[in-house]
Amino acid sequence: MEKRFPTGILATCVIPWDEDLRLLEGLFREEIRLLLRETPHLYVMGTAGEGYALSEAQYTQVVDVFVSEMKAGGAEPMVGIISMSVTDVHRKIEIAQARGVRLFQVSLPGWGPCTDTEITTFFDEVCGRHTDCRFLHYNLLRSRVLVTPAQYARIAAKHENLVATKNTTDSISTLASLIASTPQVQHFLADIALPFGWLVGECGLLVSIASTNWKTARRYYELCRTGQTAAAMDLQADLVQMTGQLRAMVEPHAHMDGSFDKMYARLHLPGFPLRLLPPYQGVPEEVFQRYGALLKERYPRWHP
Repeated sequence: MEKRFPTGILATCVIPWDEDLRLLEGLFREEIRLLLRETPHLYVMGTAGEGYALSEAQYTQVVDVFVSEMKAGGAEPMVGIISMSVTDVHRKIEIAQARGVRLFQVSLPGWGPCTDTEITTFFDEVCGRHTDCRFLHYNLLRSRVLVTPAQYARIAAKHENLVATKNTTDSISTLASLIASTPQVQHFLADIALPFGWLVGECGLLVSIASTNWKTARRYYELCRTGQTAAAMDLQADLVQMTGQLRAMVEPHAHMDGSFDKMYARLHLPGFPLRLLPPYQGVPEEVFQRYGALLKERYPRWHP
């Protein structure tokens, strides 16, 4: 069955804030242009992009800059929306629609775990109302419930504009069920899960820690895509160890997704600030330096 969205590497653009928590627009534009040299599939304001924390004014400013750079680079912008309120989701979609955006990333509201009926209602409200837009759903436990493969099958059959998902599970049985039950939807999988997904069928790479070295990340994706599983799993073994060691360094100090992804960004853009919007904390400078030294010493093929 033909996919509704192409495979490839999907990457986040994290947002740089100055000491007064103002957008560093020049640096943000530089980051977007740098990433566009690696992949056309970029999004902004997911969890790593602090989409849960921006005011409407900040959201609008980020959308303006992101859309400008993406269109200049000949790529379609994907805008993330995280909110407890479906009314707010509609409002943010409309703000971005007015700027030409038709591709969105959404997550379930997480104040209380949605029931099966409430999950259906969410997609009816979002996909059913904005039929001129396409949607990727980010399936994560911060929403306090995960959409199951069976639920996705039902929702995708009802809403043709649900075109993709982000799923970070590395359970082979779950991945097999996910890809088989919704073959028309493109599923972007976390770095470590990618070799397992391609054993079942076509999928994409939701790049995170692998972005520390884009040349190696692209090779990893191609090895998975072309069925060279043994070589792919050799690189996967690095990613598993890197993830464990990085978490041990970071988690005494920070825990939000953006604290990790801003470290990856800074490896390519020296001076990229590590701070997050309050109350959340970024990693200390010494942790970033330790991680860079670890890559150089232990994982040279992943060092930038």
